[in-house]
Parts: sequence; structure tokens; C-alpha cells
Amino acid sequence: MHRFVIAIVAALDGAPFAMAQPASEAAALFGVRPNVDYVTLSPDGTKLAFISAVGERGTDLYTVSIGSGEKPHRALMADGLPKRLSDCRWVSNQRLLCQLLITTQIATSLDDEPTTLSRLVAVDADGTNLKLVSDRSLDRYYNRPTLFGGNVVDWLPGEDGVVLIGQLEPRGYVVARVDTRTGKRELVADSNADVVEYISDGHGDVRIQGVGQRKGATGYESSQLIYYYRRKGEKKLERLDTYDTLTEAGFNPLAVDRDKDVVYGFRKVGGKRAVYAVSLDGSFGDRLVFEHPQVDVDGLIRFGRQGRVVGATYVTEKREAAYFDPALKALSASLSKALPGLPLIHFLDASLDESRILLWAGSDTDPGRYFVFDKNTKKLEEVLLQRPQLEGVKLATVKPISFPAADGTVVPGYLTLPPGSNGRGLPAIVMPHGGPSARDEWGFDWLAQFYANRGFAVLQPNFRGSAGYGDAWFEKNGFQSWRTAIGDINDSARWLISSGVADPAKMAIVGWSYGGYAALQSNVVAPDLFKAILAIAPVTDLQQLKQSARNFTNGPAVQAFIGTGPHVREGSPAQNAAQIKAPVLMFHGDLDANVKLEQSQLMADRLKDAGKRAELIVYPRLDHDLRDSKARTEMLSKSDAFLRAAMGM
Repeated sequence: MHRFVIAIVAALDGAPFAMAQPASEAAALFGVRPNVDYVTLSPDGTKLAFISAVGERGTDLYTVSIGSGEKPHRALMADGLPKRLSDCRWVSNQRLLCQLLITTQIATSLDDEPTTLSRLVAVDADGTNLKLVSDRSLDRYYNRPTLFGGNVVDWLPGEDGVVLIGQLEPRGYVVARVDTRTGKRELVADSNADVVEYISDGHGDVRIQGVGQRKGATGYESSQLIYYYRRKGEKKLERLDTYDTLTEAGFNPLAVDRDKDVVYGFRKVGGKRAVYAVSLDGSFGDRLVFEHPQVDVDGLIRFGRQGRVVGATYVTEKREAAYFDPALKALSASLSKALPGLPLIHFLDASLDESRILLWAGSDTDPGRYFVFDKNTKKLEEVLLQRPQLEGVKLATVKPISFPAADGTVVPGYLTLPPGSNGRGLPAIVMPHGGPSARDEWGFDWLAQFYANRGFAVLQPNFRGSAGYGDAWFEKNGFQSWRTAIGDINDSARWLISSGVADPAKMAIVGWSYGGYAALQSNVVAPDLFKAILAIAPVTDLQQLKQSARNFTNGPAVQAFIGTGPHVREGSPAQNAAQIKAPVLMFHGDLDANVKLEQSQLMADRLKDAGKRAELIVYPRLDHDLRDSKARTEMLSKSDAFLRAAMGM
């Protein structure tokens, strides 16, 4: 068996792609969605299931027996108009449970709001016995079908097709034991109306319960959560700790280890996120498991069908893993030697006996490959490619760099240079990340790779306001501390020029979401620095962003995150459009639930009123991520032409 996905998409010539070819060809290569989006291994380790991009927007589920040589079988289809599959996992050797997302508009008390509904569905590997697993209860506030279709609290490994599902009922959020074949459900954990989270031990015992605090009759949520726990074999709830989702103060429990009788989670140490283990025997003993002196720990590594905690991940210049499990630590080191050109390795799934392991490996110049490793035979077999259309295409290397900000602070980032270039006097793009509670990291980035392929140097700065570097670096966040964040972004452009990488007459800025906001606001602050602004789904008005959250329960959290004061107007590019000099091109989906289309519409109107050059391209029935190969291809092609025209290329 070798690269199942080639049987689904047409194989491409392996000839290297040269920049001299038309922009439309490069746009088509990089604009196509990843062919494989989610992969899972059956409990007996004999079969794979994977979600594949089909057509412009579709996501289909395929299953295949490993080593059979058979063509993958399509078990489930979602056309993307508006349904799409986001993940699927085996609940037995013959059956899978999938999350179906539906992006649409819903009627609220004030407006029609774009939003995404979720539903859980189960299907046999051969595509038969499709069943809706989500409960059909009505939303307790609005007397309509609930937006949230439930989540898996425990996969109950070893049980045949039965899982624990957290679901909303009129009385609140409860946990039920559900047979995915028959739909039969049995209540396991009841709650009051304020419970928002359950954590099981991977063996069917719900040990942790998170309770939110609502404000008044509106049902608005506070950022404060109170966590309770149950001792082994007991029903009584005892208080564990509190956690603030905005400040990250307190203990955030994530995973229970039944055998050790502890819960792993995050707690801040010296302003940086670290891993702690807290006893669940009533002693309240806790211990620091892992911390990094420079950066936040950003994730737990969970392994096996029970999802036991075996390590933690963090990002310095590149993503790293700290394994607590000696056997997996040794295996990871061995695999790194076996895959020398693929330094990023992640364990994704395992058979019930853990003799077969599914893993992903990639790099800056390799979008990713999936392998199955057999512990018994020591055989490592490549089975899937994430982006097969890029096989044979010369990709750009990504180099971790740092540059000085105006106040002397050293700011990290990543520089991507066109393949084969000398890295001097290039047209250049500064590309700030989204979020703002996010960061860029080393690896393959389809946007950066496209522009590098077209001859641009691309710099992705992790400006102050980025997540991952601790509280001091995050400051108040990229909106409230926008002056620092935007200052760092503009200083990254100045560094590109002073270092000789960039031609100062050919400097542009490109960003998505918060990155789009930063692209626009950077020109408000430094109107002569950039020759072109490309903003995808940008925030443009902070007050409008606060207002758009008023119909949802997280409204107060959004209000607190953005804050109040002069920065709301001063930090809104739509309120300062007259200061922008460079031409602006914006793209936005009209079903964007993250950043509403009205943000781009307001910006386009204000720019035109000020006599500026601006264009807004709206994609119907698409959300924040523009998950459409045709739309992404067109966006890349149009943006390339726009940038070149603005730079006189």
C-alpha cells in the first residue's frame, strides 16, 4: 500500500515549478485545500479513515484496509454548501463517529447572524447505517434546535460503538452513554444549567465538572470558571480550583489519569504557562510537571485510545516535545533518525494494544506525510500525503530570525525567501499572524510559500501581543496594546530594508483576521512604509467588534478583551482611513462568524469616502477560513496581480 490519496486525485507531473510560469498555475497549486485533513487508525490497527477535500468545498470520509491494495471506500459525503466534516474517529473496528459542521445564518433577537452549528453522526466503514447521534433537544434559551450538537467526553476504548457524549438538554449540559448504532442513550452525569465542561478518565468515569457563571437574565457568560472533582468511586462533588479564561489565572484542568489519580492541566509560573498534576484523592497535592524558562507550554501530548498524558509541547524557534513516557521518548528519537528530512513528528493515533501507531511528519519544505509504524515488525510505512499536488514543486526554506524593535526589544520571527534567490533587494511582504492570541511557528505555510514562489521575501513577526511567550510579551493583547504590536510589525519591515533583503520601493503587508487588522493599522501609523495592503477577513473597527458580540453569551468576555478607552477609536483603521496612503485590497466571506463582513464593508466605505484606492471582494456562503479551493486560488491570483501592480513590477 502506498499513498492512498493518489487514487482520489489526479497525479501531477513531478517537474519543478518555476516562478516564470503563469501566476494562475502557482495559485492553483497553493490554493487547493489540503487533500487530507484528518486521519484515524482503527482499534485493531488494520484500517485507516481519513477526511479528504473533494471538489471546491466538499469533505468526504474514506476508509481503507492497510496493506490491502484496495481503492479507498467513500463512507460519507459533505458538499460544503454548507455542511463539512471536521473530524471522524473509530468507535469500533467497523464504525466511526464524525462531527458535521454547518455554516449558516440564524435569526437572533436583533439580526441574522452567521454562525456554525455542529452535529455528531455515526456511520459504518462501508457507508451504511448512518445515524444522527446528537440529541434533538431544543435550545433552552431560544426554543430552537441547539447550535451545539454535543462532544465526545470519553471514547470508551474496548467497548463496541458506545461513547460518552456531552450534550445540551433544556435543563443544561449533561453526559449520556450513547450507542452509536442504535441511538440508545443513558444519562451518566446530570447538571445544573451552568455546567460548561466535563472531563472523564478515559475509562468511562466522569471525574471533573466545570461550572460557568452567567450574568443576569441575558445568560451572558463570565470569564470565571469553577472546577469540581469526584474522588474515585464517589458521587459527591468537591471544589478543585478556579480558572479565568481571559487572564489564565488559576488551574485549567485538561486530562485525568485514572491510574495515577491525578488531573493534568495548566497553571502560570512566573507569567508563563506550565504543566501541573493535581491529586484527586482529596489531598489537594499538586506538583509542577514541566515548564520552559522562555516560552509557554501550549499543549499536552495524549496517546492511545484512553488519551493518557505522555508529554507536553512548546515552541521556541521550532516546535518541540518533552516526553514524560520513556518508551515514547525513545521511539520519537528513533523516528527522527529514520525521517531526517522531516523534523516535525506528531503521534496521532494508535491501535488499542498500541502495537501500531499513526503519525504525521513534515517540515518547512514538506507540507506533511502520514505514516503507520508497526512496533512488532519495526516497519514504517508512508500511507498518505497532505498536499500531493506539491510533490516535485521546489518549496522555500523558512529561517528563524530576530530583529530589534525601536525600543531595543529583540523580536523573533520567520523569514521565507524565494527558492534560488540571493536574498538581496527583493520585493517583500510582512505577514502578521491572526489571533491576536496566537503566534507563527516554523513549518509549511501555504500563503507564505505561494508568495515566495512568486518571488517575494516573506517575514512573519511574532510581535509583542503574540501568544506563547508569556504574560510580559502578550502585554494587554494585540488590541489594547496595539501601539506596541503595530510598532513591532512596522519595525520588522524596516529591518528587512536595513538588512538589504527588501527593496524599500517594493514593500507590502498582507494579513488574515487580526493580521488583516494589523496590515491596515500599520499604514495608519506609517503611511509611507508599505506600497500595498492586502487584508483578508480583517477587523477594522473595535467598537463594532464589541457590538457584534452582543447577541452571544461571550459578549462580556469580548468587551473585556477589547477594553474601553481612547485606544478603541485610535486603534481602529476604519476610524482613521484618511491617514492610509497605500492601495487596499480586501477579501471576505459573507458567512464569517469570527469577523463579520460588515467590518470589511465599513473599511471599504471609509476608504472610498476619503478618496483612497480600495477594493473589497466578497465570497458568497464562505466563512472566516474561505474553505474553497476555487476561492483561494482566485484570491492568490488576484492578490499577486494587485501587489505587482502596486509595486510597479
